[in-house]
Order: sequence, then structure tokens, then C-alpha cells
Amino acid sequence: MSGHGDLFEAIEYLRREGEGILARFARSKRGVVYADLRFEVVFNRSGAAVNGEPRDGSESENAAYAVSVHVADRAGPVGHGQTGAKIGALAGRPAKLVVELRRGLDEAYDRARFSARKKAELIAHLGGAAKGLLVTPIPAREKVRDDVEANFRRDPRSLSTDELKKISLDASHEVAALGDAIAYQGIAAMTELRREIFIDTDGTMVSQAYAFSQGDCYVVAQIGDGHQESYDSIGQQRGLECLSDGWRGELMPNPSLAKLCVNLATEARELAAAPVLKPPAGEIVVVTDPHFIALVSHEVIGHPCEADRALKMEAAYAGRSWFLRSLKENQLGKQVASPLLSACSDPSLDGYGQYRYDHEGTRGRRVTHVERGIFSGFLNSRATAAILGAAPNGSARASEGWHVPLIRMSNTFFLPGETPPEKIIADVEHGYYVCGHQIPSISESRENFRISARRVYEIEHGRLGRLYRSGSVIADSKSFFTNVDAIGNDLQLIAIPNCGKGQPMQVKRMSNGGPTLRSRARLAGI
Repeated sequence: MSGHGDLFEAIEYLRREGEGILARFARSKRGVVYADLRFEVVFNRSGAAVNGEPRDGSESENAAYAVSVHVADRAGPVGHGQTGAKIGALAGRPAKLVVELRRGLDEAYDRARFSARKKAELIAHLGGAAKGLLVTPIPAREKVRDDVEANFRRDPRSLSTDELKKISLDASHEVAALGDAIAYQGIAAMTELRREIFIDTDGTMVSQAYAFSQGDCYVVAQIGDGHQESYDSIGQQRGLECLSDGWRGELMPNPSLAKLCVNLATEARELAAAPVLKPPAGEIVVVTDPHFIALVSHEVIGHPCEADRALKMEAAYAGRSWFLRSLKENQLGKQVASPLLSACSDPSLDGYGQYRYDHEGTRGRRVTHVERGIFSGFLNSRATAAILGAAPNGSARASEGWHVPLIRMSNTFFLPGETPPEKIIADVEHGYYVCGHQIPSISESRENFRISARRVYEIEHGRLGRLYRSGSVIADSKSFFTNVDAIGNDLQLIAIPNCGKGQPMQVKRMSNGGPTLRSRARLAGI
């Protein structure tokens, strides 16, 4: 691992020296009431294969930092300033690292002073009309000192790119053996080690390490005029063993990469031979499997429960939330679903979205969004918690070290019931069983949705019948949740590897899911 240690050693250097750097900065600048520093190093390797042929692998290692400074103006308002940058090999040279961190802190300080001064000028000019600029003070949180280690059998830095290419190529060969009906297949494997440290002037210092491994498969099947494109991913916060051997976790098990790809290609071949769904008229009973419901929980619960979205901080480019029209008109404490239905986010669970502390140094905790049909809470940062009058719940996270933290879901899911999924289907006289998610189309505030499925089975007299392709579910969100009349005992989490949010775009890994649900909705073609 020679050649890979220098940047990671910067974490240890900042563990020793980071608090002093921040303290000296805060003492030297008038008006500083708070400052923090985030620093991370990421090592990543990947390999791929296409149609039974290897493709070039990739390897990267980089370091980045971000700093945040709060400055109080004499007139009262507090200004916030942030900056961040990728710094690469510079992080391996302590003297240059310190110079860059000081430069960043000075830049963030100037931005914070400018913000505080402009707020004060507006308050002086507009009086009570500008009272919103006097933001409620950021709520305090406990001082934390902690170290969180990564979970892996083999350090991702000890693997070679050839190993990543081989696991992809072996899976590709197995898919190719399924025959000419598989017109195209692309397979990729990735493993990553990420270490980060957070330090602030309030006495918190948290270091966290993560190992990620992910496999992706995309297949195209063609039989006569029938055409099917399918894709899926598996991912764990573990080493490459979860792709080579599979993983038997309780909530988020996965097969090996080869088995995932063969299963997906076999399904695509079957779907290419199946008829296109001819949607029935009007609403009908639909039973959704955990893979399909994962995208519902992601799009219709997770995103609108992010408080920055709900408070319209990203309305211009990502939409709002059906849970909160305004601080006075919202769904808090109101019924939004069947009393059978509950949903939450929990970063402590073993999933792709697991973490202990967010990027503001706040301990992540379970947040209940819907409790027995009643909407009960948002994911928040320290700032949005102040606006909402709530306690911070550790949900502010950035996808890369130089980005500003946004409010992100973690492991977000519907809670299970007690009914076996077989019984839920057996109780349906006529309806459809919808399995696997593909493409979401969601309204601006998430108040209704259209999500396509990989497979749709007709249910007749409690039994699964004919298989269809190219089907999707269309529903009003509240109506769909309110009509849930059966919940399975088969909770599963599904890795979501590419959730985009923000501008500039930040792509984050998380997991979503739930059990089998039964409700009513309309069906349509893709």
C-alpha cells in the first residue's frame, strides 16, 4: 500500500493539530462565534466488462476539505460563510495543508462578515419587514469525541484493478452463456475506502471511515419484436467480499455480482417474450413488492421529508414538499396515510445509507416520518431545526468533502407488518402484483407519482397469473397511502447508489425499502 498512505495520514495529522488551527483562527478574527473543519480522503477502484469483454479499470485517490465560519455583527445578525476545495497530493504535505486551510478559513470569514453586514443594513433599512434575517440561534448539541472504523475483510486499497475487472468479466461470461436473446450487457464492480474527520470550535472531533462496494448490471434482451432493458445495483458498506460471495444481512441481503447479473438477464429474457401491459380502466388493487416500494419510499417519503426541500431552499431546481406548504399550513400531526402505515429514516441500521455522525458533527438518529398514518417529522440540519423549532437529528451530509452539506435521507423505509406476503396476494380477487422499480416520474411537491415496474403479474382469485412488461403505477400520494389495507412482514432495504440533489449536483448513496404493501392505484404503460 506504499504510495497510498500519505493522504490518509493527513487525517491523523489533523487529529493532532486541527483543533489548534481552528482555535488560533477564531482568536485572531473579530466576531467569530463558531467555526468548523471537514476533511476527507477517498480511495476508489473499479473494473467493468461489456458483452463478455474486459474494459479498462480505474483508480483514484483524492483529498478535499470544507470550512464553515459564523460571524456576529455588532447590530445582532449572524452571517455564515463556507468554502471548500479538492486539494489532492497537497494534503500529504502538512505545511502546505495548513496554509490552504488558513486560506479557506479567511475566505469563509470574509463571506460571513459580508453576510452579517448586509443583513444588518437590510434590518436597519426595512425594520420589522426584515425580521426573518434575525434567524433563531443554531441549537447547541453535545460535545462529541469519537472514532468510527470501516467494516471490511480486505482493505479496498489492497485490491488490484485486475481483481475488479475479473469479477465483472466472470459475471459477464455467465450472462453471455444465456444465449443470443441477450443483445447487450454491461457489468461494473467498484470498491472504495473513505476516511473523514470533523472538528469544530465547540470541542467536537469525530473521525469516521467507510468501506463501500457496489456492483451494477445493465442488460438488453430482444426476442422477436419484444424488447426489454433492465438494470439493477447491489451495494454494501463492506469490502469486495459482498460482491464475490454475496451478503446474508437481515435487512439488505444481496447475491453475488454474478448471480445478480444472471438473474437480471434471465428476467429480461423472460420479459422480452412477455406481452406489454394493457392497463385496466380506473383504479384497481395493486400489491407492491419491497423492491418497487423502495422507490416509493425514496421519492414520496424521503425527499419531501428533507427539511431544506420542505422550506423551499431548493424549490427552484428540485421542487418542494407535499408535507409542508408553509410553517402555518402543513401536515404535521395530520393523517396522511392508513393507520396501518408507518415510515422512518434510521442511519444506525446496517444499510448503504448507514452512518453515525452527520457532517455537522451531530449524532444521527431514527426519525419517524409517519406514525400509524400521522405525519410526525422531518430530517433536518442544525439550521433548519432552529427554523422548525425541533431538535437537530443529524441529517446534514455532503457527497464530497468540498461540498456544502445538504439534508439527505439515510436508510428510509416503510415499517413492516405481520402478514405474510403470500396471504396478501391470496386475499385479492382481481388485481396486479407489481415488482421491481425502474423509472420515477414525480410531481414537483411529490403529491403524486408515476413509477414504472420491471414486472407486473395479474392476480386472479388469489393466484399470480400472466406476466406483463412495460407497466407503471400512477397514484395520488395521500390516496395511495390512505388506501393501504395490508402490510407484509418481509421488510427489505434496497441499495440506492445514485441519489442526486442540489446545485451543483451531489450524488449520494443510501438505501430505501419496505415490506409488501397492498393498496389501490391506476396502472399504465411505461
